[in-house]
Amino acid sequence: MRTWRVGTFSMGASLLFLGIILLLTQFFSLDLIHVMMSWWPIILVVLGLEILLFLFLSRQEKPFLKYDFLSIFFVGILGTVGIGFAILSSTGILGKMDDVLQREERAMDLPAYEQPISNKVKRVVVNADQYPLTIEGTTENNISMFGTYRALVGKNEKLISKAEDYVSFQEKGDTLYITVKGLPSETAGPFDRFASLNATILIPNHVKLEVNGNNNSITLKPRTLVSNWAVDQASNLSLQIQNTSDVKVTASGVQELDGDRKKWTVTEDPEQQTEEGYTDSTFKHATFQTGKGSHHLQILNTNQISLNMVD
Repeated sequence: MRTWRVGTFSMGASLLFLGIILLLTQFFSLDLIHVMMSWWPIILVVLGLEILLFLFLSRQEKPFLKYDFLSIFFVGILGTVGIGFAILSSTGILGKMDDVLQREERAMDLPAYEQPISNKVKRVVVNADQYPLTIEGTTENNISMFGTYRALVGKNEKLISKAEDYVSFQEKGDTLYITVKGLPSETAGPFDRFASLNATILIPNHVKLEVNGNNNSITLKPRTLVSNWAVDQASNLSLQIQNTSDVKVTASGVQELDGDRKKWTVTEDPEQQTEEGYTDSTFKHATFQTGKGSHHLQILNTNQISLNMVD
């Protein structure tokens, strides 16, 4: 009677295959996680072949199977690990873990956007998100948007592939609405992902502009303004005005005015007065004018304004 210890050959073959596969990962720079997830079914194939081979070779005799429990236990551990990898892969957790391990913080260019503005558009409304935003006036009849963004991404991953991923443009009647979108983020413990952008929008300075902030930092560079602009709900507003401009700036509901305050005519909000008088947090109403003040730039509900005059 022939005796075969089932499991011994399987363990040896499994170790051989595992060693060869690990060696190939070193030579060909293969992804170890995906290799470990893919190779484990070989264990079941080898174990089945071992039993079939024994039955085939001992068909002239009465076969007697005896199991090498230590070898089978070792093979079972390898198989269990492989099945675990497969289950994690099917649920997406393994892909998440792989993505997290490969992430790095990088700064990348935003896909630029540019479109001509139609003659019927008389007003542009910008709805900002939480990110810093720079708005500049231009003499061209185009609206452009460009900038950079920072994010935790994989080596070959791009969080933003086209302009529509971070901004939308909709024309309704005589108004063009520009909405800056929030970037994708994840808040799942170790899988947290953050992203931020810093964008610049070029607006023709002959159209009316309304900027609805989201308590974010805004830099406004109107250049030679020939229309009326307005900004609401910014946390910090940096305003750059040319010395040759013909603009009147009015600010309402402002907490702080940085720079040369002599350029501003400031009055406090009477409703904010306490028994002790006015405080640093009192809302201020301020005006500033250069030239005849033919064009109006209105600032509302902004914590801090920094005014800079440029040539």
